Amino acid sequence: MNQAQCLLLDGLTKTKHVANAGIIKISDGSVWTTTPGFTLQAQAPLLIHAFSRNLLRIRKEGMYFKDRYYTCVRADDYSIYLKGKDYGLVAVRTKAFILIGTYSQGMYPSVCVEAVERLADYIREKGN
Repeated sequence: MNQAQCLLLDGLTKTKHVANAGIIKISDGSVWTTTPGFTLQAQAPLLIHAFSRNLLRIRKEGMYFKDRYYTCVRADDYSIYLKGKDYGLVAVRTKAFILIGTYSQGMYPSVCVEAVERLADYIREKGN
């Protein structure tokens, strides 16, 4: 397990309110790391595009992620919060990365948001 994956496990999933998480490198669209069993390769370009050119459309129409439809709760230059029936997604952009956290039924969305935003702040403090 690498250091980035430890950040995801210790900083996000240990809250018990983040089901899965991942980090995407904005520069090349590669997936830097994810929690075990969570794949993001197909969704990485979608999320990068969402932050670069698609915020207004996401606010109006929501978006699909991993074959699930999400409505938009918030979308700005740094954060996208999406929710479904009993699940949700939080994506936060830093200078070099997009952090993703998902939550599912029985988890508190606010704790997921706080955990992902806090990890993003930590990464920003490190200059990324």
